[in-house]
Amino acid sequence: MAGWTFLTHHGHVLVALSQDPELTVDHIAARVGITARATASILNDLVEAGYVEKERIGRRNTYTVHGEIPLRHPLNSQTQVAELIALFAAEHEVNLRPAQ
Repeated sequence: MAGWTFLTHHGHVLVALSQDPELTVDHIAARVGITARATASILNDLVEAGYVEKERIGRRNTYTVHGEIPLRHPLNSQTQVAELIALFAAEHEVNLRPAQ
């Protein structure tokens, strides 16, 4: 397998959360193939940037992906997160916050 992919780890975390908003940090890390520490750092980045909302329910966190926000890179800034996530929706139900 190649040593690179088309999505960053941030993109993979967004996809994982859109497929299952109740994943734990450890489960996200396992899906993405990175450490739990790296996953927690990425989640913090995504929450701080407004792409993900974290809500504590009991002893667990639930995440909401804000699909209405545009992608960050200037080449993709006309595309919303929901459009990226939709590319991966064929295999999984996708849970996104509706566009406002």
